[in-house]
Amino acid sequence: AEVTDYSVTAGSKLCIITAGVRQKEGESRLDLVQRNTDVLKHIVPKLVQYSPDTIILVVSNPVDILTYVAWKLSGLPKNRVIGSGTNLDTSRFRFLISQKLGVSPSSVHGWIIGEHGDSSVAIWSGVNVAGVRLRELNPSVGTSEDPENWTDIHKQVIMSAYDVIKLKGYTSWAIGLSVASLASSILRNSNNVHAVSTYVKGVHGIEQDVFLSVPAVLGLNGISYIVKQELNGQEHEAVLKSANLMGQVQDGLRF
Repeated sequence: AEVTDYSVTAGSKLCIITAGVRQKEGESRLDLVQRNTDVLKHIVPKLVQYSPDTIILVVSNPVDILTYVAWKLSGLPKNRVIGSGTNLDTSRFRFLISQKLGVSPSSVHGWIIGEHGDSSVAIWSGVNVAGVRLRELNPSVGTSEDPENWTDIHKQVIMSAYDVIKLKGYTSWAIGLSVASLASSILRNSNNVHAVSTYVKGVHGIEQDVFLSVPAVLGLNGISYIVKQELNGQEHEAVLKSANLMGQVQDGLRF
């Protein structure tokens, strides 16, 4: 077998990890986790050996748990190990809302946080255009009682990756663009706010040592600040449930 020469990566400011075994049709992102943990064991220590000051950006799935794994394997401070998280989910969310409202996606402000995957949390209470919240116009937005069925949009966001995998076997273009925007924010030190996977113990009352997506400020130090959103009861409960699920899976991991 060909041996990868990691010395060519020496002195990197940013290392992006996309390596991993492919998600099979019908396989949940969490089923992948042990197989991909074993892959990261070979990669992360070598990257850090040659670039001790690097930022690691994990894209491999299940991204939240693998970002935790990369953090543990790397020995780097937590602000320098980041997962691509729900950055793409958030873009898809804004796009679908914008289609329904007939405005540009860049004028729609909305966030998906928590797990990148089936238990992601849409923050309907904060979705707004020009500061006008959808919830003010339709108090039941994002609930099962909503006559306008906005929750379908979140379901579409969750299903989109499964649909792409079903049709062509893997996902590439959208996640590629999403990660390029994260890399640009980091390397240009732009301080843009992105929904990325980061260490969230203590945020929103989370008690587990887990990585989940929350809006965070990105620049050359990695994550400099987490934006603390106001969540309603239902959203808060869903985030805690996500954290619980991650914690349980991590407990079963063999490093």
